Amino acid sequence: MEAKAADALPSDIGRWQYEPKWDGFRCLAFKAGDNVDLRAKSGKPLGRYFPEIVSMLRALKSKEFVVDGEIVIDVDGSLSFDALQMRLHPAESRIRRLSIATPAKLILFDILAGADAGLMHKPLTVRREALEAFVELAGRTDLELSRCTQNLTIATKWLADSGRGSTDGVVAKLLEDEYRPGERAMVKVKRLRTADCVVGGFRYLAKSREVGSLLLGLYNDQGQLDHVGFTSTIAQEDRSKLTTQLEALRSPPGFTGKAPGGPSRWSTERSGQWEPLRPELVAEVRFDHVTGDRFRHGTKFLRWRPDKHPMQCTVEQIFVQ
Repeated sequence: MEAKAADALPSDIGRWQYEPKWDGFRCLAFKAGDNVDLRAKSGKPLGRYFPEIVSMLRALKSKEFVVDGEIVIDVDGSLSFDALQMRLHPAESRIRRLSIATPAKLILFDILAGADAGLMHKPLTVRREALEAFVELAGRTDLELSRCTQNLTIATKWLADSGRGSTDGVVAKLLEDEYRPGERAMVKVKRLRTADCVVGGFRYLAKSREVGSLLLGLYNDQGQLDHVGFTSTIAQEDRSKLTTQLEALRSPPGFTGKAPGGPSRWSTERSGQWEPLRPELVAEVRFDHVTGDRFRHGTKFLRWRPDKHPMQCTVEQIFVQ
C-alpha cells in the first residue's frame, strides 16, 4: 500500500492514525518456517543486501508472518540513506563487512498476516494491535515498532521536526481502512515536496562533453513516460563519472509520451539537443511549483533511488491532493 502526496495532514478527528515517514528502504518481509524473503516496493529481493535482517527474522519465535516496514541504518544517531545505498553492491564480502560495521534494523508499521490468519482485510486498528503484540513477542532491539498517534497536534509537531535526519514527513492512514496493496490509500506530507523521477535523457554542458542537466520524466495514466522538467544541480566532481554512466545507457526514444522540445522554457540559451536514455535510473528531486503537469522551475537533485522501480514513478506524485 502506497501514499499520495498532500500539502497538509488530514484533520478529521477520530478517523486517522499518524506515523513518522522513515528515511529508509520500504520492505515487505515474509517468513514461512526457516524461509525468509525481503522485498522492495519494486518487487526486487533485498535479502542478499541485508543478511542481518534475514538472520534476525529467521531467529524469531513467530514462524509464519508477513510484515510491512522500513529498513534503516542508524549512523551517529541519525538514519543514513547513504549507508543503505552502499549495501546495493555486487560483492557479498563487502555486504557482509558492512552488515557488521553498520548493521540495519527493521521498523515495522503494519502486519498483513500472522501465524493464525491473514490480516489484510482487517481494519488498521486490528492490524495495529496484532503488530504491537508481534513486536513485543520478538523482544529485539533491531526490530522496532513505529510510533503512531491519533493526535493531530502531535503529528504536526512530528512534521515540523522532520527532514532533519531520521524522518522526512508524516504518513496518515484511515483507522478503519483495510490494507490495499498497489493503491495510494495513505496520505504523506513532507516539509519539502519531492518526487521520484525517471531520467529519460540528458543534455551536455554548452562547452563541454560532460553532462549539464538530467531530463526528468514521470509515467502518465497511459503508461507513457512524459518529460516533466530537469535538474542541473550536479556536483562538479560527479560530472565525469556520471557522464560515462549516462552515455552507456543511450538509447532512443527516451521519452515515450511528451518529449523535450527546442530551447528550454527555463533558459532560452539552452540547446534543444538532448540524448535519450533507457529508462533505468530514478532520481529523487525537490521541487516547488507545478504548472499543468510539469515542474515550473528547475529542480534540485537530492539522491539516486536504486530501490525504486522506474514504473513506480507516476505523475500523480506531483499532484497535491
